[in-house]
Amino acid sequence: MKRVYNFSAGPSMLPEPVLRRAADEMLDYKGSGQSVMEMSHRSKDFEDIICSAESLLREMMQIPDNYKVLFLQGGASMQFAMVPLNLMNGSNKADFVLTGQWATKAYKEAARYGDAHVVASSKDKTFTYIPKLDPSTFTKDADYFHICMNNTIYGTTYHELPQTGSVPLVADISSCALSQPMDVSKFGVLYAGAQKNMGPAGLTVVIIREDLIGHAMEKTPTMLNYKTHADNGSMFNTPPCYAIYICGLVLDWLKNTVGGLGEMKKINEKKAGILYNFLDSSKLFHGTVVKEDRSIMNIPFVTGNKEMDAKFIAAAAENGFVNIKGHRTVGGMRASIYNAMPVEGVEKLVSFMKKFEKENG
Repeated sequence: MKRVYNFSAGPSMLPEPVLRRAADEMLDYKGSGQSVMEMSHRSKDFEDIICSAESLLREMMQIPDNYKVLFLQGGASMQFAMVPLNLMNGSNKADFVLTGQWATKAYKEAARYGDAHVVASSKDKTFTYIPKLDPSTFTKDADYFHICMNNTIYGTTYHELPQTGSVPLVADISSCALSQPMDVSKFGVLYAGAQKNMGPAGLTVVIIREDLIGHAMEKTPTMLNYKTHADNGSMFNTPPCYAIYICGLVLDWLKNTVGGLGEMKKINEKKAGILYNFLDSSKLFHGTVVKEDRSIMNIPFVTGNKEMDAKFIAAAAENGFVNIKGHRTVGGMRASIYNAMPVEGVEKLVSFMKKFEKENG
């Protein structure tokens, strides 16, 4: 069996031990005689699965007791509507920092429900940096302040959080969840599409402070009300059962194989360092993000020549490095090196890049 190195931005590669365990349990989950794909979400077996997944997530992220964990659907994109519908209920105002497409989409959706204010944007330089923030420009009575913590497309990340005072900080953490320790208590809401670091596509995880639940706008659909799901343990309707099961296996791998998020951070920084160090010394390849705002999850780079970029992407695929083409708004290449990407994968990619540069530089 041949396994490629999958640098996809999402859905992305999963840890091989997780895939093997899922394969072993595919036809018969722990003696139940059935697959998790087939079992009732009301069964004792699945109740154990979802409770274990939540317990492990709380342990790994050190989630305080006054936060609810919700296993939802609809992707992070549905949160662009759920957040304002549930939180934009006081002054009907919210602040946004635009650092890429997803932050911009969240802003545009919120503007449908209230006064959405752009505090800062890095659009002027194709989102290649995180803008410096001036707290004096923040809306003092905003219902929330929204950021996209790590920008999948453009490869930037926040290394310092905005100081929002009593205004709840809301963050899309889809492409950095579980990549390193995070102080959940600094946020009102965290949300993430699972398909990058947490599991397969189809699951959306929301971590929300309890005092922010129960104040949805009157017009909020039942399924978009956080209280609906908090009151029913994420079981108001049939949840994405198999995706939750795989998420639980990923969390178990993080805890018992990797050794927790502190160890995961060390591994991720090592991988990113290997690639960034090469890019900084290469005469052919160049990173696109300012150094101080670089992501350790998503690393875009270019040669400066579209034909050369295309040649490299094709050669990389032929050599087992797949899904490395950059987003159309950036061009070039992008290596998404999420938790499941082994150090060996990045080392081999850099070795291939050196060879390609020697032959084409």
